[in-house]
Amino acid sequence: MISKKYENLAQSIVQNVGGLENIVSLTHCVTRLRFCLKDDNLTNQTALEELTEVLAVVRGNGQYQVVIGNMVEDVFDTILSLYPIKSNKTTHSDEMQKTGNIITRALNQMSAILLPIVTALAGAGMIKAFLVILTVTFDILDTSGSTYKILNAAGNSVFYFLPLFLAVSSAKAFKCNPYISLAIVAALLEPNFTSLIQNVGDVVDFIGIPVVMMKYTGTLIPAILAILVYAKLERWLKTFIPKSIEIFALSFVALIIMLPLTAMVIGPVGVLLANGMGDFVNFVSTQSGLLTGMIIGGGWTLLVMFGIHWGVAPIMVNNISTYGFDYIRPMVAAATFASSGAAFGVFLRSRNKKTKAFALSTMVPALLGGITEPIIYGISLRYKRPFIAQIIGGAVAGGFIGAMHTKAIVYVFPALTTLPAFAGDTFIYYCIGILISFTVTALLTYLLGFEEQIDEPKENANIPSIEQKLYACAKGELKSLEHVNDPVFSSKAMGEGVAILPSVGELYAPIDSIVDFVFPTGHAIGLNANGTEILLHVGINTVEMNGKGFKVLVKEGQKVKCGEKLLEFDINMIKEAGYDYSIMQLISNMDQVKLLQISEKLNVTEQDSIITFKGR
Repeated sequence: MISKKYENLAQSIVQNVGGLENIVSLTHCVTRLRFCLKDDNLTNQTALEELTEVLAVVRGNGQYQVVIGNMVEDVFDTILSLYPIKSNKTTHSDEMQKTGNIITRALNQMSAILLPIVTALAGAGMIKAFLVILTVTFDILDTSGSTYKILNAAGNSVFYFLPLFLAVSSAKAFKCNPYISLAIVAALLEPNFTSLIQNVGDVVDFIGIPVVMMKYTGTLIPAILAILVYAKLERWLKTFIPKSIEIFALSFVALIIMLPLTAMVIGPVGVLLANGMGDFVNFVSTQSGLLTGMIIGGGWTLLVMFGIHWGVAPIMVNNISTYGFDYIRPMVAAATFASSGAAFGVFLRSRNKKTKAFALSTMVPALLGGITEPIIYGISLRYKRPFIAQIIGGAVAGGFIGAMHTKAIVYVFPALTTLPAFAGDTFIYYCIGILISFTVTALLTYLLGFEEQIDEPKENANIPSIEQKLYACAKGELKSLEHVNDPVFSSKAMGEGVAILPSVGELYAPIDSIVDFVFPTGHAIGLNANGTEILLHVGINTVEMNGKGFKVLVKEGQKVKCGEKLLEFDINMIKEAGYDYSIMQLISNMDQVKLLQISEKLNVTEQDSIITFKGR
């Protein structure tokens, strides 16, 4: 649903990524909009970065990423309400997956598959962690009672049936039928199949062919590989199965082929691959936990910066599903709490109230929810030295956490609210590690210092009280707003000003200013001149022309000089479409402006001063 609060921001972002025609698709994660663009060279990165709500712009991982922060979903929904953009919150487009090298594409794919189910994993994981505290730590809940079993079912559901969740998200990522995909993977958990397993590794036969039996509950890789193969099979089958019988023939043939193939080859290979990755990570962590922890604790922030950290998540999830614990997640926590420490250090060191407020506002969601991008882009990279402190603090704490072989028992975002997920015999080391991370980073940030403007300009600067002039935005006949055939303008609900019946289809800047926004259809442009908000609106109801006949010559965020051409429009096309082509030139924030005089000239050009005003 469209949000008026974010409408201008959404329009500015779309305009500065090259406009609607440059966007292939749009997705979003926790803090950033992820665009797949036709041509990155058409973007205006400087204008994007100057938007107050935009923390940073990142090019990488096959995407053009605009980092927004916690309000990203609201902005995402607003963009989709304003523009017909291809989007799926859980998958990447085909075009996006073809970009970058093989590692980048693999990380993109794993991110697309796992990201949709992370929320469910985290919630179920927290239930399991709290049950550990209630039963093992404090022994206040009977494990044989119905209360425990009901809660345990809620905690186990996502992990036990993880292959089913993965079947659906993999089908969306690989662009195949999600229900057939679900049926293929569900067969591996069906009682007739599981009853064949007395011990993992038992061999049964299928029409004389040996089948090595594996348990697939809680596994990750087998389901993904199975649906990857099925997606290719489905596309091949559709080339010769007639449409008239596809409704049953496709699923019939797919199940007949895919279940035996998965049971005999794909499943066992997937289990071996997953176990191999887990064994390697655990081996490295055991052999050199200090070095591994330093690399992950210090380097994780770099993965976050490029938005590819989600591609590593499957290893952590698989470790927990297979072994009941994971070494990587605690090391990642070192980087998370280092970000919080950097924000706290800036809060202590800064002498600017706005900087202090921003540091505090970004530290809270990082500590409570593990969301660190606002700190990384809004503080660490902006001031440079906090970023160095963050890397050092994360590496030191990660080294300690790794050296002590600290474990996570469920998959969660590292934060103060998720401490139970690290309960166990290494819990004390986890607490010490995150304390080291926060403290060392905050101290280094404070000692290293950073350069900032002590008196930063306010976002809404006061409009100068000196007399200023607005020139005509077009050549033509000057009219009073009261004579405009639209009650919104004639009532001056949109602001005070004039109307011009243009003789030439050209629109000019009436004052030195910055382009605040360009409406997607090109018929309206907003300017800001030292706090004075100016609306230039070509025609009445011309939004219905969907941009036909309009050629915008400027971009949002661009500085323009008085008399500079902003827009070209076809007067004849507007008239033929049946619309009034009058131009409204308004000051929209009249609460801050004292309008002194409007010109009485009849015919004007862009060289004529028509409005004189000053700030109140």
